[in-house]
Amino acid sequence: MLKSLKHVLLSCTIALFALSIGAQAKVEGDTIVLGSAISFTGKYATNGIHAKNGYDLAVKMINDAGGVKIGDKNYKLKVVYYDDESTPARTAQLLERLINQDEIKYILGPYSSATTKAAAPVTEQYKIPMVEAEGASRSLFTQGYKYLFAVLSTSEQYLASAVNLAAEIAEKNGKSPGDVKVALAFENDPFSLDVRAGVLEDIERHGMKVVIDDKLPADLSDMTATLTKAKALKPDLLIVSGHSKGAATAVRQVNELKVDIPMFALTHCEAADVVGKFGDGANGILCATQWAETLTYKDELFGTAAEFDTLFKETYPDYGTVPYQSAQASAAVMVWKDAFERAGTVDPEAVRDAISGTDLATFYGQIKFSDAGNNIAKPMVLRQIQDGKFNVVAPLEWASHDLVHPR
Repeated sequence: MLKSLKHVLLSCTIALFALSIGAQAKVEGDTIVLGSAISFTGKYATNGIHAKNGYDLAVKMINDAGGVKIGDKNYKLKVVYYDDESTPARTAQLLERLINQDEIKYILGPYSSATTKAAAPVTEQYKIPMVEAEGASRSLFTQGYKYLFAVLSTSEQYLASAVNLAAEIAEKNGKSPGDVKVALAFENDPFSLDVRAGVLEDIERHGMKVVIDDKLPADLSDMTATLTKAKALKPDLLIVSGHSKGAATAVRQVNELKVDIPMFALTHCEAADVVGKFGDGANGILCATQWAETLTYKDELFGTAAEFDTLFKETYPDYGTVPYQSAQASAAVMVWKDAFERAGTVDPEAVRDAISGTDLATFYGQIKFSDAGNNIAKPMVLRQIQDGKFNVVAPLEWASHDLVHPR
């Protein structure tokens, strides 16, 4: 009887020990392992690779600078990646694998709002903190998630400044903002529809007229129907959101169809490489961006925004312009380093609490999370392509150049 009792107690002790180790984290010797299901193939592949490059650069910089200091020990960072093929259901499956099979307790987000929406319920279920840099949909932050944190500004802010600029120009020319005609074309995905919602709020506030409000085709390869209407209705402002493929299609077909639009605003200009693909045909386009190298942000790891820009281009020479997707991905890794060090432990729950208390200055901008998990400390800016260069033109406090209008 006594031997049996000892056996039971020993079994319970071993089980509790195993449980406590599993609850702690994925740490391999002196290395803390992060995981990410992200798009290397499929329609989000371009931006997924931009994000991975940003993650990898920050990991290298942190490791080269001595790593993450927890107590009297220094740890390196490492990221395990899986390709989610730009498919939300696959994202969820791979996160289950990362958490349950690979035993990873710290997640870097996928690319896109759609895949992040699939990821968040999984990390929430297992109480695994996720710091994400690429899911901007504001609807992500109305679900009551406690383990989701985003370094980027939410989607409704993306192109609001384009609408405000159109209103300012109308007033400068002695007209009413209510005289401004706006054409809209948006992909039918969570991110783009949230961008649209924010744009519509500002359009309504200024009393502008929406003359076109189209959904882009699912394959994002043809905007002929929208642009034919634009040639006839002559809007003062065209706003398009369709990730990288939609941006490239919009610029290509505006040039092919010779659509004359005074103001033309897009998301994902840099990621779509519209300057590299279309040269002078991209001049005058307004591009929403989370970050620009001319901004005055800085930190101890990367230095200034301009220094990050230089380092990124040296590390990845194929880039002529650094996509903001890469910059914000690097900032997300910095949040992990800061949280581990402030928590003083690798325990996921303690690290989660440290993340929620983040107030971090970075080359990308200030990062501070609301109770909902979104970053409330960093504004969006608007760049215009001028002679092939991306120059900040709005808001005025961040502007490095004057707006060229009309295009």
